Amino acid sequence: MPISRRTLLASGAALLAAGAAGAYALLPRTLPYARVYAEDGIAIDGTDAVAYFTDAAPVPGDPEITHDWAGATWRFASAANRDTFAADPRAYAPQYGGFCAWAVAAKGQLFSTRPENWAVVDGKLYLNFNDDVQETWNTDRPGFIAEGDRRWPEITSDA
Repeated sequence: MPISRRTLLASGAALLAAGAAGAYALLPRTLPYARVYAEDGIAIDGTDAVAYFTDAAPVPGDPEITHDWAGATWRFASAANRDTFAADPRAYAPQYGGFCAWAVAAKGQLFSTRPENWAVVDGKLYLNFNDDVQETWNTDRPGFIAEGDRRWPEITSDA
């Protein structure tokens, strides 16, 4: 049975709509204020915050080894990392509540992050939205950090 022009156009439109919906899901979205970026209550996608400092890498946390702090549940790869975090959470938690460091600095907005887009600068952990944003942030880390530090109190005062 031959395909009609109407069927072809309708199929094309459906494919375009599906593609657009998929692309939209990948775009940065402004998030409402929260003290810590936490999907389903789990901070930094369940990544061990201490491991960024000790292993110089994002390490998945164990759902059985947790600590609740700042309205979120933090996961850790070991009990030792959990105890280290619990003793001084501010030393290990990412800056700007784990929201995208570039978005806080450049836009004054809260965007999600991925654990693999990170840097420790002057003993502080910063996370970013994706590879492209991380690359941009890396071009002027000191400038973005200074601007993020300036804007963060403004962002959090709106809460």
